[in-house]
Amino acid sequence: MDVGKYPISVASNLTGVAEHRLRAFEAAGLLEPSRTEGGTRLYSDADLELIQKIADLRDKGINAAGIREILNIPDNGSTDEQSNGDSTDDG
Repeated sequence: MDVGKYPISVASNLTGVAEHRLRAFEAAGLLEPSRTEGGTRLYSDADLELIQKIADLRDKGINAAGIREILNIPDNGSTDEQSNGDSTDDG
């Protein structure tokens, strides 16, 4: 397992994906970064690669359920109604 080492701000800068989108991907069950004891998200190199794949698929209009199927990500009980893995205020 790849060790989480990048906080959300660094992961966002490295991937070009806004922090709110990273949180939305997690809420949609597409990604699960490790956490410090204090609860800070830490993203690994493998997470960064996955973020890029998820963002590319979302940009093509694929919803969270479709992304889970394409990338073989198990459904952890989140629903697309709760979060579609993206936010409309991307700008």
